[in-house]
Amino acid sequence: MTAENSSLRPWRDIERRKSRQIMVGDVPVGGDAPITVQTMTNTLTSDAKATIDQIRRCEEAGVDIIRVSCPDVESTAALKQIVRASNVPIVADIHFHYKRGIEAAEAGAACLRINPGNIGSSARVREVIDAAKSNGCAIRIGVNAGSLEKDLLEKYGEPCPEALVESALDHIKILQDHDFHEFKVAVKASDVFLAVAAYSQLADAVDCPLHLGITEAGGLIGGTVKSSIGMGNLLWAGIGDTIRVSLSAEPEEEVRVGYEMLKALGLRTRGVRVVSCPSCARQGFDVIRTVQKLEERLQHIRTPLSLSVLGCVVNGPGEARETDIGITGGGKGKHMVYLSGVTDHHVADADMVDHIVKLVEAKAAEIEAGLSEAA
Repeated sequence: MTAENSSLRPWRDIERRKSRQIMVGDVPVGGDAPITVQTMTNTLTSDAKATIDQIRRCEEAGVDIIRVSCPDVESTAALKQIVRASNVPIVADIHFHYKRGIEAAEAGAACLRINPGNIGSSARVREVIDAAKSNGCAIRIGVNAGSLEKDLLEKYGEPCPEALVESALDHIKILQDHDFHEFKVAVKASDVFLAVAAYSQLADAVDCPLHLGITEAGGLIGGTVKSSIGMGNLLWAGIGDTIRVSLSAEPEEEVRVGYEMLKALGLRTRGVRVVSCPSCARQGFDVIRTVQKLEERLQHIRTPLSLSVLGCVVNGPGEARETDIGITGGGKGKHMVYLSGVTDHHVADADMVDHIVKLVEAKAAEIEAGLSEAA
């Protein structure tokens, strides 16, 4: 490695797997494109207003791509209105009914999530692929440990990495045999070990973009932990081009968790990165409640910047030196504020949250103005 391309902090470097790039609507996936964050609506797709309202909340949280289920003709009928209203590409989730795939492609879906093997005869598969081609649709092959083909279960005895990868390769061959190459692949499982092993094997076998997920991961806390362990392991190894955190929670929470995962690994930067202590008897203010309030009130900030919130002077000054804005707890309700790592002024307990919000908003505006001038 030469001096000009060596990293100052090599322990932070992640070398991403080289994959070819596809387009999902106007969003690139794979290659050197940023890793995208996805979620899925849980409203009835046939209720266009409720679905669009939920998409808006996900857009505010920063979603890049959003998936909607299309189980019936009412859903694909509503899809055209949903696609028109959405500011991000829409993926139509299709299972079994090939006509729903054709209808979704014609309604403007940017991508179809299918398993070619469960669409039906080769003639029906060709119809869906032709509809995707004609309408500029990508396709996501979605292999899931919970719905593996019977012949693979008989061959391997249980869901295992080899079975998931074989299923994916079989489905890939179907698309390639029809000269279709705008696809990405997922091999999801609720078992973290199984999912990581399957994705690792598939990453070595294909050059297409990979969609990461730990399926049926659980609720907000449990599902976040499982997803972070599984997807974090893969992302750290450079595997993954787009992610969906599957939680039994509102979809905007999936988006927030997905971004936090990518931010922790330095793979995406969006919004405020909060560094905060767990608090203890030394704290000069209620750290936990303060962080909760700040995270809630700073959700609208999209500009990447960092904020440290530390209860006392043990680690507070050190962390503040590494962040754009810092607050360290002091005695008698007076707390030290740091700007760009340098001690700047004090703030009183009662004014602290409002004051920090204003500082963050001002810093974000300053950063954005600098970017505009540079451009």
